[in-house]
Amino acid sequence: MKHQEIVTAFKKASASQSAGQDCVEVAQTADGGRAVRDSKNPAGGLQFYAPAGWVAFIDGVKAGAFSG
Repeated sequence: MKHQEIVTAFKKASASQSAGQDCVEVAQTADGGRAVRDSKNPAGGLQFYAPAGWVAFIDGVKAGAFSG
């Protein structure tokens, strides 16, 4: 099994679905990382994040590291 094999369906954040906004979509990869794509252009390519990188990103979001 390749580490970049996508093993779940892509999902948008519930906040973007209820607001009708375009957003990124995220799916889990076989190694526990994540694949990310643009919901407006799902065939436009993917970005892959290793498990540790994804955890660091989520921790940063929760800590407010990316808020303006």
